[in-house]
Amino acid sequence: MGGFFGTISVKDCVNDLFYGTDYNSHLGTKRAGIVTFDNEQGFSRSIHSLERDYFRSRFEKELEGFAGKSGIGVISDTDPQPILINSHLGRYAVVTVAKVNNIREIAHELMEKRMHLSEMSANTINQTELIALLINTGDTFEEGIRLVYEKVKGSCSMLLLTENGIIAARDALGRTPIVIGKKDGAYAVTSETTALPNLDFKPIKDVGPGEIVRITTDGIEVLKKPYSRCQICSFLWVYYGFPASDFEGVNTEFVRECNGKVMGEEDDIEADSVCGIPDSGVGTALGYAEGRGIPYKRAVLKYTPTWPRSFTPGNQSRRALVAKMKLIPNHSLLKDQKIVMCDDSIVRGTQLRDNVRTFFEYGAKEVHARISCPPLVYACPFIGFTASKSELELITRRIIKDFEGDASKNLDKYATTDSPEYKRMVEEIGRRLELSSVKFNKIETLIKAIGLPKERVCTHCFDGSSYFFDKDKE
Repeated sequence: MGGFFGTISVKDCVNDLFYGTDYNSHLGTKRAGIVTFDNEQGFSRSIHSLERDYFRSRFEKELEGFAGKSGIGVISDTDPQPILINSHLGRYAVVTVAKVNNIREIAHELMEKRMHLSEMSANTINQTELIALLINTGDTFEEGIRLVYEKVKGSCSMLLLTENGIIAARDALGRTPIVIGKKDGAYAVTSETTALPNLDFKPIKDVGPGEIVRITTDGIEVLKKPYSRCQICSFLWVYYGFPASDFEGVNTEFVRECNGKVMGEEDDIEADSVCGIPDSGVGTALGYAEGRGIPYKRAVLKYTPTWPRSFTPGNQSRRALVAKMKLIPNHSLLKDQKIVMCDDSIVRGTQLRDNVRTFFEYGAKEVHARISCPPLVYACPFIGFTASKSELELITRRIIKDFEGDASKNLDKYATTDSPEYKRMVEEIGRRLELSSVKFNKIETLIKAIGLPKERVCTHCFDGSSYFFDKDKE
């Protein structure tokens, strides 16, 4: 997915920028970059790969070379950024959290206008550069960003570091969040509220869908008011979000515990204990333990000293080994036990199947999976939350293909809670993953836990109910 952080201050901002950006590290594993602006030095920038290392260790030794009272940073799952731009709008830097489905179409359109595009390896267009070129086609930053909203099929939120402050623009339907924080003499703008408290910032504003604001040390100027419609990604509460983060004022861990509590109250299996697959399954497991009235035990733990996050080796067999290496089962809490295992979601099913086999190898009598979101029946066209290249990488779609002969047939029926097709699909998931039983959270329960109206939450991956931005409907 990716996340960003920006700050502007009456004094040097480099330390706040460094640590604030680092607090978005759980959102991406590919690349990171920071850029500052100083009236004397101008723009200073650095970009590094994170595929074999961590943000802090890559950037800390360079910090003395940065200076300025404003800056932006990004943790990216896509392209190298920030991008530095010289244009008729002035010199600026830009970072994005985006998924541009029609990137080739936009690139062709820009090149027909004789605009230049650099490219990464493997003939891949840098989508942040593409966004910058779209912005440059406007007469103002606001007009250029509006063009991004209108052209991009997918989503795009961004921060622009200019010589006159930071411009923050949330994607047109608000699928990815932006929050603004404030402390004496400084503002911060970031993807998650988690980045704010330890730097003494207090959250003061959620940027609305399609809203564009300029942030200076004097305050916040609204360049464009938010659009009326919103579809914030529900997966923020299921998986992406750090437990302490709030989105639209709703806390991530609170939602996970609510989901688990309802699932526990509605369940009828007999079990000795419940555990959560770290990290995003823990909140659901705590709620389930309360709702079901059985103890929560740490039957599997994440080895945080050297595996605080999962890097992505290029080799498939090594990727599988990484997934296994970071989780350590506790034999004493598994032997002869009937265990409920709570996890955030099932995508391909490979890692969960491996966890189930390990639990049984360590002596568990039964292993029941309780998943904190509904089955993922549709691939997400808005946020890159998996590395999947095909819908057939989803275990649900492979099963539907086996059942129907067509992976896209009767999707609405398979996505409907407790329909005959849904029940058959869930039963088959349990069989293929060698589980004693599996149950998924209901979409109705998830929406109730989030507490926002259904139409303001994107649940496309569960029920296909989303839509693309249409300026004529705003």
